[in-house]
Amino acid sequence: MKVSRRARRLVLASITVVVAALTIVVIGRAGPASAHGSVTDPPSRNYGCWERWGDDHLNPNMAQTDPMCAQAWQANPNTMWNWNGLYRENVGGNHQAVVPDGQLCSGGRTQGGLYASLDAVGAWVAKPVPNNFTLTITDGARHGADYLLIYITKQGFDPTTQPLTWGSLELIQRTGSYPTTGLYQAQVNAGNRTGRHVVYTIWQASHLDQPYYLCSDVIFGGGTSTPPPTTPPVTTPPTTPPVTTPPVTTPPVTTPPPGNGGCTATYAKTSEWSGGFGATVTVTATSSAISGWTVRWTWPNGQSITNSWNATVTSSGASVTAANVGYNGRLNAGQSTSFGFNGAWNGTNTAPTLTCTAS
Repeated sequence: MKVSRRARRLVLASITVVVAALTIVVIGRAGPASAHGSVTDPPSRNYGCWERWGDDHLNPNMAQTDPMCAQAWQANPNTMWNWNGLYRENVGGNHQAVVPDGQLCSGGRTQGGLYASLDAVGAWVAKPVPNNFTLTITDGARHGADYLLIYITKQGFDPTTQPLTWGSLELIQRTGSYPTTGLYQAQVNAGNRTGRHVVYTIWQASHLDQPYYLCSDVIFGGGTSTPPPTTPPVTTPPTTPPVTTPPVTTPPVTTPPPGNGGCTATYAKTSEWSGGFGATVTVTATSSAISGWTVRWTWPNGQSITNSWNATVTSSGASVTAANVGYNGRLNAGQSTSFGFNGAWNGTNTAPTLTCTAS
């Protein structure tokens, strides 16, 4: 049953050694003093990835059905095993001074960048919720909360293509304190927001100056706050029109006819930290439809890619080739898609010059 499975997972989260499926892998966990909790509804990014894939994290289908979680597991599985430890210490309430733009979901690369993959820009699995919803934090250590700060992105912000910044957020609610019950809930009113958003929660623990920084991806307008599905939803556009779409006389934009038009590619660095960075590449069809694309570039400063999503990326020395995957190759004239990656750098991190070839 779903309930018993989630209960079993919450118990496993406090164990310090995990035996991974199919292979025996000993993975370090946060100790009892630092293992607290996270937003479990709507789920924070790493809690959601752990809940959906913790029992099946070696499944190769994750790359297609849940690419943002796939890049997080590839970057560091401990990001998910330690879903309950995303905190900083001794912040003194100066959250915006300590956590830079573009690094909000990782708590400013806290704990040596353990949670850096959570800052990656892309189509994270988002939970449909009503505009009036209940936010729930589960705290296994029962250290209480001095307060919760609950932010939601402003209408018009697109978390699939833009890094999360303080300027993109609106403070919706500051709660009072909570006793050490281990379950802290707040009723949140998102106003008239619609579509995809990020709920950003700062949980100030009571036992120490220890705030948690937690990103939850949601969709407002037409959903109810139900438990996450047991199989991850596909966040990419369908390749055929939904059955509920009325008949049209022209091809839907998600299935453009095969073509041999051109394409352009633009590069945007979304975040950067000591020794690492994240970037997004946007591919746009030009004057006519295309059925596939390939982007190439040469790193000018010896950078390298550590993990990627929404494209098949190969490297040979400084030369990089990125090709579309099955669900994002077909584009109408003027239509765009994007892929992203995390990389490593040393000394200088100049943006490369891209070329795009369509088929």
